[in-house]
Amino acid sequence: MKKNKANILLVEDDSNLSFVIKDNLERKEYQVSSCKDGLEALNLFAKQSFDILITDVMMPNMDGMVVVEKIRSKNQQIPIIFISAKSLLNDKLAAFKIGGDDYLIKPFSMDELIFKIEVFLKRSQTIPNVEIPQIIIIGKYKLDFANLALSINRVSITLTMREAEVLRYLAIKKNQLVQRGELLKQIWGSDDYFLGRSLDVFISRLRKYLKEDNEIEVENVHGVGFRLVIKE
Repeated sequence: MKKNKANILLVEDDSNLSFVIKDNLERKEYQVSSCKDGLEALNLFAKQSFDILITDVMMPNMDGMVVVEKIRSKNQQIPIIFISAKSLLNDKLAAFKIGGDDYLIKPFSMDELIFKIEVFLKRSQTIPNVEIPQIIIIGKYKLDFANLALSINRVSITLTMREAEVLRYLAIKKNQLVQRGELLKQIWGSDDYFLGRSLDVFISRLRKYLKEDNEIEVENVHGVGFRLVIKE
């Protein structure tokens, strides 16, 4: 029997949908722990180790936004996927701002959810590839991609998986214009409109992280893309 791929925490108050997701993921040999609300999820998260979190937004006792905010205050590494019937752009932006890595609008296909899970897990569990640098010097900063750590002057912060992926890609292409579509396809696997708007959230956070080095600038080329400028 094959070893279970990963341990997933599923937070969904709709018992029927929760059963369908859990059943499909277990068929793919994932271990799935399901919770019906945010409070139960937080208690379980404190006791067990998980590789990925999938959470609804609107739930009793404690909603998904609060859950993610609390988890992100303690753990920046775990990939987080929101699943929600809320489809407005502002809802998605709010989810990304508090630390979500991806967002699926209900109803969604199980194939799409499984694909996103596998992409996250492959990136977080892969053995470092010599062709893709794991340590990158960005001006006065050092990005340790394997540990999702960005450091300067012996001070280190932990990035989310998506933040680290976006920064690494821009750093590899430093001083070059990276089109929005290219960046979205490389990191999210899609360049749809909503992801494009959400990308601005990640860029804003990276600018904040990099502000200690005045020789670094993340330029926004309006309507085209971004350029990580490092003056040397």
